[in-house]
Amino acid sequence: MYEDCVKSTEEYYFLCDTEGPWGIVLECLAIIGIVVTVILLLAFLCLIRKIQDCGQWNVLPTQLLFLLGVLGLFSLAFAFIFQFSQQTAPVRYFFFGVLFALCFSCLLAHASHLVKLVRGRVAFSWTTILCIAIGLSLLQTIIAIEYVTLIMTRGMMFVHMTPCQLNVDFVVLLVYVLLLMAITFFVSTATFCGPCENWKPHGRLIFITMLVSIIIWVVWISMLMRGNPQFQQQPRCDDPVICIALVTNAWVFLLLYIIPELCILYRSCKQDCPPQGNACSVPAYQCNFRVENQELSRARDSDGAEEDVALTSYQLQTVDPMQEYFLPWAILGPQQDADLQ
Repeated sequence: MYEDCVKSTEEYYFLCDTEGPWGIVLECLAIIGIVVTVILLLAFLCLIRKIQDCGQWNVLPTQLLFLLGVLGLFSLAFAFIFQFSQQTAPVRYFFFGVLFALCFSCLLAHASHLVKLVRGRVAFSWTTILCIAIGLSLLQTIIAIEYVTLIMTRGMMFVHMTPCQLNVDFVVLLVYVLLLMAITFFVSTATFCGPCENWKPHGRLIFITMLVSIIIWVVWISMLMRGNPQFQQQPRCDDPVICIALVTNAWVFLLLYIIPELCILYRSCKQDCPPQGNACSVPAYQCNFRVENQELSRARDSDGAEEDVALTSYQLQTVDPMQEYFLPWAILGPQQDADLQ
């Protein structure tokens, strides 16, 4: 019984280690992150009823799912603070990739949504965005389930594997997550190209978040695979490297993406102007062109003026806002209009 008690105490040693206080610091950061995430969840729930722009509202359910993923990341930090064991190993290998895949899938779904909006196209529905995020994360879930089940059923227990083999398996298990990161980064760059400037700040937030996340992942994977073995710090520093990367990336999600998004939504709720809508505003030259054609139509013939003005307004509303058109029927007579029809 004494040996079991000592073994149980060793598993929680990092939580109160004063010589290497990384566990205490990360524990505090994780707890603060959990509290902040819960507050942000409540803030987003309060804003759901106040957002009138469908382009912004449609992405809110996906952002709530994203916050749940960030909440899981902060909670997962305790599995790396506790000593590596047969109980904590499956939790690490399963939830690390699944939670990050969920977060990056939400960012990719939001970026894809913005690619349409910056080009003035119709926005995705909230169900479409949510299904994209969930569907993209399902593959990592399947991969993690198969790996953990295979290890457990074949008797290849995690505690019997060498540290090098554990690290290689851990990184290989995250290949799909790395692919999601790369795709999300490149899709976020596409949000910079388009006539609708009001949606580009959202794209910049995703771009910066992905850039910093990629840097974090490159550093921790390099340290885990190359740095620790070269400095002869394996496996003593493996858990601190992964846990620091986990907590840091979770805070990056909050500070660089969620909190700025919340500020943008809050400002849009406070504005008195009408909502932005699915497309960008009509350019000034098109508005002037419409007014001039309406005046020409009224001055041409008093008998068919109203009909011509209505036709001109309809045609101009359906043209591409990025191109200029010359509409000949605005200066033709009634008989010529009838012939053209």
